Amino acid sequence: MERKHWMRKAITMIRNMRFQNKLMAGYLLACVIPLICVSVFIFRQSAAGLEDSSQEFASLYTSQIRTSLDEFMEEYDKVTKSVLVDNELIYKLGEEASLPMAEVVNQRVAVQRLLMRVALLKPEIGTVMLVSRENSVYQYTTTTSRVNDNMLLSQPWFKGIRALDETFFITGLHDRAYYEDQGAGAMVTVGRVLFSSDGAYAGILLIDLDPFALLELDHEFVSARDKYGMSVIISNRHHQIVYDSDAASGRLSWNEVLQSGSEDLNGQGDKDRIVLTGSTSQGELLIKTEIPRSKLLHKINRIKGMTVIVILTSCLIITLISYGLSYTITKPIKALRRSMKQAEVGQYLPIEKSQAGDEIGSLVHSYNKMIITIRTLIEDVYIAEIKQREAKFTALQNQINPHMLYNTLESIRMKALVKDDDETADMIKILARMFRLALGKEGKLHSVRHELEYTVNYLQLQNIRFDNTFQLHINIPEEMMSCSIIPLVFQPIVENSINHGFVDYGQTMNIRIEGVWTEEGDIRIRISDDGVGMTSDKLAELQSLLEEAGSDKFKLDKKDEQAGKGLGLKNIAERIKLQYGDRFYLKILPAVAGGTTIEVLIPKV
Repeated sequence: MERKHWMRKAITMIRNMRFQNKLMAGYLLACVIPLICVSVFIFRQSAAGLEDSSQEFASLYTSQIRTSLDEFMEEYDKVTKSVLVDNELIYKLGEEASLPMAEVVNQRVAVQRLLMRVALLKPEIGTVMLVSRENSVYQYTTTTSRVNDNMLLSQPWFKGIRALDETFFITGLHDRAYYEDQGAGAMVTVGRVLFSSDGAYAGILLIDLDPFALLELDHEFVSARDKYGMSVIISNRHHQIVYDSDAASGRLSWNEVLQSGSEDLNGQGDKDRIVLTGSTSQGELLIKTEIPRSKLLHKINRIKGMTVIVILTSCLIITLISYGLSYTITKPIKALRRSMKQAEVGQYLPIEKSQAGDEIGSLVHSYNKMIITIRTLIEDVYIAEIKQREAKFTALQNQINPHMLYNTLESIRMKALVKDDDETADMIKILARMFRLALGKEGKLHSVRHELEYTVNYLQLQNIRFDNTFQLHINIPEEMMSCSIIPLVFQPIVENSINHGFVDYGQTMNIRIEGVWTEEGDIRIRISDDGVGMTSDKLAELQSLLEEAGSDKFKLDKKDEQAGKGLGLKNIAERIKLQYGDRFYLKILPAVAGGTTIEVLIPKV
């Protein structure tokens, strides 16, 4: 049941893929799958051949190690047998208590000479010890640290020697705790159990060696180890580790090897390692050689990496080819889709690029005819409505004779002056100036300076009415003053600030008009006040209303607007977008510390 659900889901996903992606996926599957199959086959064959060759190399190297160890065991077998020449001296060890002092001194001197002779046989010998049957310890060392007799006798590895049935032996790795300096590191001890001529136990000869002396690493092995990650572990027949190449080469410390304990040499390898085992001719030492497969297959992994690069490069080339082929098919479809999206938002633009003569090209051609027909019908209706609105506006404007209005206001002002009513005369003078600016510039672009002048006149009227309660602060660059702007932008915003932000007649209200240049060279003007501001709900409502300006800018008849609302913020936003385009705007900025800030962005004209 789950499998069917998964298959249905996969089919739905493939069905919903873009047409170009389907084409590209088909090209890739058809070309890449055979390439991957061939590459995998070649890689597996190469890996199998390299593994066989590496096993032969490791087997040969193990054989060379076995030969070296045979020589080592043979040499030290002779070294330890050399003390049997003085068998009578060895048999008398431990009888010092029953001998005169002169014989005791002579015997100690003779034992020291015997041990010195043994130490001089091999340069790597550091300390030679002779333990009598009465556990008396004689030693000769070429180092600065001597062996503590009591600590030597208490070592676990020493106690285990007496239990062995071997005459010649080699111990596992042990620490240097029985030396007086108790230094770090590990030692391996080669020894022989000594017997008298009649077969009685006489003592034990011990030779301490550095593990490095057991098997010296030559340049070839170091190179092979670094190349293949090989490691050699040598242990005695009791499975105690005698030598570890990782410790000898510095990859591990001897303490880590000591803590690892015994070594199992019966492993035959697994999927991560290749293991080869061997032993010396007499079976005293066991050899284990390990090769990690990851290191072993380093070269084949390089081939694998090259194969992956070739596959990826091929995929890239195939992708580019498939993209080119699919692009020629899907390009007109995408253009048709984009044009439809534009038509959804009211932009009826045909696809102007030439199309091929196939079925898709014919479809695009038919679509262009349809778009042109729709646009023609819309433009006819739009132009008719504009002409109707212009006719109404002209009729309304003709009802007012500007000269008659100016003359009438001037007559009223003169009568006010005659009656010594200077305040009324000033208000009439300012009002006449505002009418001259508004009616003289109606429908035309005028400068930022004119717009500020109109706003200043309006605020003067309000200050006469409210006893100089409002302060206007203007900070606009001189160059910006001569730039053009549509009329009646600043004054309605200032009027809104007074109507909705002013409530306290005993406190002065500050209104600021600031203009700056943007990085693109446009004009950004902010009109702010320190009034009561607005609630978050009111702010959200106005912002939503302003967002509709872009879509409502082409609606000529706005029957839903309330009477007395004036131009309003939305009206200004619509006129800005109609005049300058959708990139420019009027918006309300969120208040930080009270008051209200309106931001207007227009181009530099």
